[in-house]
Amino acid sequence: MPVTHTSLAHLVPPAVTAYRRNEIANGLRRVCTNSELYWNAMPEEEFVAPLGSSWCPADHVRHLTKSVRAVSQGLRTPRFVLRLLFGWPRGISRPYDQLVATYHARLQAGGQAGRFTPVPRAVPGNVAAYRRELLDRHRAEVQALARRVVLCSRRHVDGVHLPHPLLGRLTVREMLLFTLYHNQHHVLVVARRRGEYFSDTTPLKG
Repeated sequence: MPVTHTSLAHLVPPAVTAYRRNEIANGLRRVCTNSELYWNAMPEEEFVAPLGSSWCPADHVRHLTKSVRAVSQGLRTPRFVLRLLFGWPRGISRPYDQLVATYHARLQAGGQAGRFTPVPRAVPGNVAAYRRELLDRHRAEVQALARRVVLCSRRHVDGVHLPHPLLGRLTVREMLLFTLYHNQHHVLVVARRRGEYFSDTTPLKG
């Protein structure tokens, strides 16, 4: 997997495959920090320019922030409410690699972001300030999720489901592992479109 941009080095291969809550929390923080290196190294005009017919890099950040916020909201929901809404898990949480493979397959089959698609925005006059705002907001959401992950009980992370628009019902642990990959995936999608990363295993969608 050739990488031509140094700020991608810590995102390839996948940043984490651990299951422990504190390791997941640390992985979320690490991916966020490494992603910021990439977003900040990008020329301002490219950060807000669409990549062909696809989202601009800023929209990828907005999408990720919205997705992380939804997971945090799910973790704040009482366990009994989640069980009433989405049922009880019937097996153990799937491993990271399996979740990634399933996600790739759903994207290749035409999966879309759905309600997590960022609402179109006009290009701001001050792109530097706009980028700082987006990255600050994203970092705050990731840090809030990481703090909440550490406080979760094992019964919560393995004993309830959260809904995913492409993957269906996931245990909380599965959703957290997916979130780790999802934040990495969108950086690599942008990097691949910009000719900085080459991998047949990273779908250009999502």
